[in-house]
Amino acid sequence: MAGAAHCSLQAKRLLLDPKFEGYKLSLEPLACYQLGLDAAVAEVQLRDDQYTLDHMRAFGMYNYLHLDSWYQDNVYYVDQFGRVMNLSVTLDTALQKPREVFRLPTDLTACDNRLCASMHFSSSTWVTLSDGTGRLYLIKSGKRGSSASEKWEIVFNEELGSPFIIAHSVSFVKSDVHSLAVLLLRVEKDELDTKGSGFHVTLEWVTIAEGKEGDHGYEIIKRRVLQGKSVPHYAAIEPSGDGLMIVSHKPFTFMQSESDKLEENDDAKVSNEKKDPLYYWQQTEDDVTITVHLPQDITRGDIKIRFSPDNICVTLKDQPPLMEGKLYSSVDHESCTWIIREDKSLEISLIKKNEGCRWTELIIGDTRGEFIMDPSQCSEIAESLMHLTSEVMNPNPDKEKPPCNAQELEECDAFLEDGASLCRFDGDSLKITHIINLGSNQYLFSVVVNPKEMPCFCLRHDVDALLWQPHSDQPENMWEHIATFNALGYVQASKQDKKFMACAPDYSYAALCECLRRVFIYRQPTPLATVLYNRKEGRQVGQVAKQLVATLEANDPILGFQATSERLFVLTTKTLFLIKVNAGN
Repeated sequence: MAGAAHCSLQAKRLLLDPKFEGYKLSLEPLACYQLGLDAAVAEVQLRDDQYTLDHMRAFGMYNYLHLDSWYQDNVYYVDQFGRVMNLSVTLDTALQKPREVFRLPTDLTACDNRLCASMHFSSSTWVTLSDGTGRLYLIKSGKRGSSASEKWEIVFNEELGSPFIIAHSVSFVKSDVHSLAVLLLRVEKDELDTKGSGFHVTLEWVTIAEGKEGDHGYEIIKRRVLQGKSVPHYAAIEPSGDGLMIVSHKPFTFMQSESDKLEENDDAKVSNEKKDPLYYWQQTEDDVTITVHLPQDITRGDIKIRFSPDNICVTLKDQPPLMEGKLYSSVDHESCTWIIREDKSLEISLIKKNEGCRWTELIIGDTRGEFIMDPSQCSEIAESLMHLTSEVMNPNPDKEKPPCNAQELEECDAFLEDGASLCRFDGDSLKITHIINLGSNQYLFSVVVNPKEMPCFCLRHDVDALLWQPHSDQPENMWEHIATFNALGYVQASKQDKKFMACAPDYSYAALCECLRRVFIYRQPTPLATVLYNRKEGRQVGQVAKQLVATLEANDPILGFQATSERLFVLTTKTLFLIKVNAGN
């Protein structure tokens, strides 16, 4: 993590509404349609040995309804007979019964330690499917949503160890070879963990590629495993298959193979041999002094130093540059000097262009040097920080404006966890390249806005909920703020029984459901057809954001929840509900 770039999320001010007045409860009726299922959903209850919070998050709160983002209003689920059932909606008033598109070859009831069946739509014609027993299926589906063109055909299936669920998958072509990358999630017993829960979470990144010419079969070409101590809120592979992004409370790291460990041990030996810093440097408010110990045979004529306003290059004899790179801050290059001292050391003096600027490093990204701080500087820094500390527990209890009053905080302001992070892993080096400390920006949900891009994730920022679109191919704009749901961060925190959250791909509304019956819908502000005045301020209100509540006629718990631009799909054990939220174009 040492080499990772520490980034931050930049919200777009134009997408924020500081004058948002809240949601107004609307009593307008919502059209709700329901379809009885021929067979119950293949729900898998948690076993007695699946007792941790991670088990509940990964499997107990699993969304059994799968939205196919490549085709409009197309959903799938797996029933207790192992049938993959599909409902494709074109007209609400002419709904067809869910139809079978595929049947799992294995008997689901025969496996005692199975998990729920899971699937992910990798592209418009490819699907990855797990039966929950540890077997992965790669399926060519044809164009989905139509009985005429949809035909699921297994092109690869293999046992991959202990049971897992599919977290994400992508389909891509590289060097004219079609490949699929799949992310498998497991919660496994950890014999070495005696103080924690006794379990760890693994994400296995499996890459499956088409065989060589003449061989149309697919085979696994790469398996990599990440391990962590909490179930990730969000885990997705980049569309190119080159990287991975994870939002989690606790960090994930790649597990090394034996060959990787040997290589790392060799690197460690080399680094131990080069313990001594290459150079030492000090600074005052006006200048920076660099000291380099020279080999015995070096003379003044062998030294070449090139100064420029922002760069430095030091070369000894005809060797590669000893020091080279961009300086932390600009210098007056015409006033910079160097001398050889009596102890055969090279001393370089750089004159700062910005006096008083404290440098945190000499050459950006160069860690081969060591900074030596002057004792007077240490005492100066300690004195400047003194006001932040006190030996007295509460030195000024009667202060007129205390910095924080815990009594003013409401229950919905307290987060279950702090310190979640967003990390981007490189697929080749298996190291973190970018990291964002999310702090109190609570993760809420994820949604696919564009199936060709990575899934978006929604975070709480103060009272609002902000939607972020990852762009793996844009390093300068890797996470873009694309939409805001006003006050949703605050509102959702008050719903103690909430189970799932979602939003429309066109951002027109956000929705959440409780474990039983109730669904809450929050529309974006829209202009009013009639004149409305704010009683307190006496001004005319131009637009209003509406909250709608739907109560389902079902006593079974909600098992699945998906949102499209026009409607909400809600799945219970024996019924599939459709709630018409927006009128079609």
